[in-house]
Amino acid sequence: MSPVAQTGPAPQAQVRSPSAAAERPASTTPATPAATRTIVAFCCRECAYAAADASANARTALPATVRLVLMPCTGRVSPLHLLEALAGGADGAMVAGCLEGECHYREGNFNAIDRVLFVQRLLDSVGVEPERVRMFTMSAGEPPKFVAAVREMDRTIGALPPLPRS
Repeated sequence: MSPVAQTGPAPQAQVRSPSAAAERPASTTPATPAATRTIVAFCCRECAYAAADASANARTALPATVRLVLMPCTGRVSPLHLLEALAGGADGAMVAGCLEGECHYREGNFNAIDRVLFVQRLLDSVGVEPERVRMFTMSAGEPPKFVAAVREMDRTIGALPPLPRS
């Protein structure tokens, strides 16, 4: 190997690694408690999951705290899905679907909005922050909107105290 090849890449790798860790938001650094939190994202196949797939193809990083669940339609998300996600260890749950009025299954996203509001009221009535469950709408052609929604949910959950477990 030539001396240029030996010295060129090694310093770059050493320089990039610390700066990448320094630029990383506090919620994704392994030493912070927020990194151990989990958000379950129920995504409709037609819009939100397609936007997530497009953002992955563009190599846009999502927070490590988010776990995607593919749903045929957000209208299939039951309040029990959201509550079981929280009871099962998640600190937050989000539902991401088609734009309002543009659901591929007619009114599935309207049903999901109603169910998310119901779960938020239920959480509030038992003393749990209703912000732990949110609904986001987007089209398949809006990968940046999906990424922004996931990052917003990650910031919201990171700012909340850990969900008490019994």
